[in-house]
Amino acid sequence: MQLTRRHLTGTLAALPLSTLLGGCGARGDGGITIWAMGNEAASLPRLLADMTLPAGWPEVRVQPLPWSAAHEKLLTGFAGDALPSIGQIGNSWIAEMAAIGAIEPVPAAVRQLLDDQFAAVVDTNRIGTQTWAVPWYVDTRLQFYRKDRFARAGYAAPPLEWAEWKQALHKVKAEAGDGNYALLLPLNEFEQLLTIALSAGARLLRDEGARGAFSEPAFKEALRFYKSLFDEGLAPVVSATQISNIWNEFAKGFFSIFTSGPWTIGDLKTRLSPAMQDKWATAPNPGPGGIGSAAPGGSSLVVFAGQAQSERAWQLVARLLAPDAQLQFHRLTGNLPARRSVWEAAGLASDPVVAPFARQLERARALPKVPEWERIVTEMQVVAERMVRGQYSVDDAAAEIDRRADRLLEKRRWMLDRGQAI
Repeated sequence: MQLTRRHLTGTLAALPLSTLLGGCGARGDGGITIWAMGNEAASLPRLLADMTLPAGWPEVRVQPLPWSAAHEKLLTGFAGDALPSIGQIGNSWIAEMAAIGAIEPVPAAVRQLLDDQFAAVVDTNRIGTQTWAVPWYVDTRLQFYRKDRFARAGYAAPPLEWAEWKQALHKVKAEAGDGNYALLLPLNEFEQLLTIALSAGARLLRDEGARGAFSEPAFKEALRFYKSLFDEGLAPVVSATQISNIWNEFAKGFFSIFTSGPWTIGDLKTRLSPAMQDKWATAPNPGPGGIGSAAPGGSSLVVFAGQAQSERAWQLVARLLAPDAQLQFHRLTGNLPARRSVWEAAGLASDPVVAPFARQLERARALPKVPEWERIVTEMQVVAERMVRGQYSVDDAAAEIDRRADRLLEKRRWMLDRGQAI
């Protein structure tokens, strides 16, 4: 679906002028500018300073962006012809950036960097026959659980098959006592239901991503299982905003499992007391017949279209993905490396807390590659919450999610019906 700067002009005209102009002026001036977010932006100057670049290499600058404003900044930069040379983008944005023509396909000389990476993450960056981005670091979501609570309930770790897992949760809840629960599934977060759906084998969208597939048996199975966790009292009917401090509640035993990503490892090590440090661990997600699935996450590096320094920009991306740079980047940020070989070099493959993430990434599945996906998954969770609260049955909820998804995908169907590029 090839959009243009003209198509975006009306949408962006109402934005503040400072938003539209911020960070402009670096394009085509002989240097290389990188837009990066969060901890990565803070650590990147150190990584670049320690990197040996050839004589005569153009100046490399880093412009930090807040995650909360990064998506808008990318769109306004595209509309104003003011994108930098290289950008860090969330993997869920790649389809949109490719659709509007903002990024270049990865050249053949750089695609070899993908051979040493997790297949599901690489697949996230591939649309049709083109690969549009190079994974920089990876993540996914799995279970963080209370080892002591499961041990008292008779389990060394959470079982990995749904029926056995739920049986264990009932025992953990009984051991935890009145007023406590087995797990936390915040009703305003879509990731937990999405993980259950992927584990059930749900395909989510059909007809080349033009219609929802939420009424199909696999998604209904997931929706039914998700609802049962609330109906059976294993999870509290609350949103994340009703949990004042997730670390304190986890330590107090209000719940014994929650789902999160690798960034939570550092949080638990710093926020929990020393006495709690040997009482928690990580485990892959359960599924109907064993280890479940998850969505691959992380951030990727792209080169924006129309750059005077395009070739040098891709050379710099390759240097940032070199094993020594990946290893240092992990040490600076704590992010999980994109390259498998670096997991071995960093000792992550044998770390009992980190290693389950590799096991989970091996079973991850790329999400639908349509620009509308983030809006669809938000609608999915709105309906799922209402189902949990009694407004919809499972069948009615599935049909309602399909209805909302199909409405959001109307333009995509229009383009496909006319044989236009998507």
